[in-house]
This record gives sequence, C-alpha cells and structure tokens, in this order.
Amino acid sequence: MIAITPPPRPIFEPGQLVQHRRYGYRGVVVGRDEACQADAAWYAKNQTQPDRDQPWYHVLVHGSLSCTYAAAENLMADPSGRPIDHPMVPHFFSEFVDGHYVRNDEPWPG
Repeated sequence: MIAITPPPRPIFEPGQLVQHRRYGYRGVVVGRDEACQADAAWYAKNQTQPDRDQPWYHVLVHGSLSCTYAAAENLMADPSGRPIDHPMVPHFFSEFVDGHYVRNDEPWPG
C-alpha cells in the first residue's frame, strides 16, 4: 500500500497579508503558534475544528476590531498588496512596505 502524504500546510510570517479560505476576510498575521494553544472549550465552539497540530495564526481582520485565531489550512496568501484597516496595526507594525507589514518588537499578548 502506498502512503499518501497530505500537501504541506502554508506557513505565514508576522506581517504577511492573508485571506481566510472559508469566510473570505482579509487580514495581517500578527503572531503564530506552532500548534493550537486555545483551551478545549474554545476549540469545541470552533465551527470548523481543524487539526490542532498545525500552525495557528493570530490575524488582525481588515475593516473590523476583530482578531481571529485561524489554522494554517484555513488561510491563504492575500496577493492584493493592499494595507489592512485595523486599529491595532500601528501597535504591532512599524511600516507597510511592498505589500507586507514590518513587525515591531511589541510582543503578542499570548
């Protein structure tokens, strides 16, 4: 029997623009966990319940006050190159250059 290897999951860096595959929102990655750090109660409420053992990202959502926690498999790179409108962007990023935010030294409160 031949083992089928799943496709590699995307890896994003802080400052990278992303788009959610299911919900369509755009955002910027502000932090990454190598695996889901949310507690069992939060995870049970998550509608999609993707695998916990993959990178999970804290994403500032464009046009809102929201920050989401999304699994790598649910995100894709956003090729628009357009800035994100979110009040916390200046808190975590120093500038926007060539479609990518430059992360400052402010730690993510996770």
